[in-house]
Amino acid sequence: MNVLIVEDEPLAAERLSGLIHQYDADVRVIEELDTVKSSAAFIDKHSKDIDLIFLDIQLSDGKCFEIFQKIECYKPVIFTTAYDDYMLQAFKTNSLDYLLKPVNYNDLQAALERYKKIKNEDRTLSIDQDTLKSLLGGKAKNYKCRFLVKFGKRMQFKNVDEIAYITANDKICHIVERKTGNKYIIDHTLEELDESLLDPNDFFRINRQYIISIACIREISPYDQQRLRIILNVPCEEKLIVSRGKVPDFKKWLNA
Repeated sequence: MNVLIVEDEPLAAERLSGLIHQYDADVRVIEELDTVKSSAAFIDKHSKDIDLIFLDIQLSDGKCFEIFQKIECYKPVIFTTAYDDYMLQAFKTNSLDYLLKPVNYNDLQAALERYKKIKNEDRTLSIDQDTLKSLLGGKAKNYKCRFLVKFGKRMQFKNVDEIAYITANDKICHIVERKTGNKYIIDHTLEELDESLLDPNDFFRINRQYIISIACIREISPYDQQRLRIILNVPCEEKLIVSRGKVPDFKKWLNA
């Protein structure tokens, strides 16, 4: 069996590969990729060599579902994700499975056994393209994909998945970039972003001044008896404190 791993965290990819070989040493991991762009190109070119794809939801340049908007892919997929989501249940009805991170051996074993059983029964394993496009189309209309920002005298755009956090001060709203920590002014309010423009699976408004990305949380610790402190993997000038009224919803968000 030839397996493709699409995962933007090197340690997670290494762990997954190790668990797969623990299950069956003869399984061949033909490639490990970490972006939508490279994955779409590889699958399109080497589709005949792939038996099964392990696909992380959030990749370094976007969500993995964008792969299926770029190419036609009829290979079976097992999704890996740090959070549950309503779309995953819809995919599961199309003979798919998914693993919650951190992936453990028992879950991986069950998913691969399910794959083998369906394959032996000669049942359809590929993604229902119409269902996928319908789900992705609805999601794309609801949430922003990018922001137009000012960069000196020029204009640029920043993809939503490049954002570590968003902050507002004196009615001026900035996005802060994940990789560089650079700040850019955007023409939106936190209220607009929180209520309708950002995907609530990925972003949470922790207080009046800050919205943070779940992908950039490094550490969570008690701040006092009723609040929490967040440390991100990018610098922040102020302490990021989850207000006491937000704490219950914040915990639900993390545990979604």
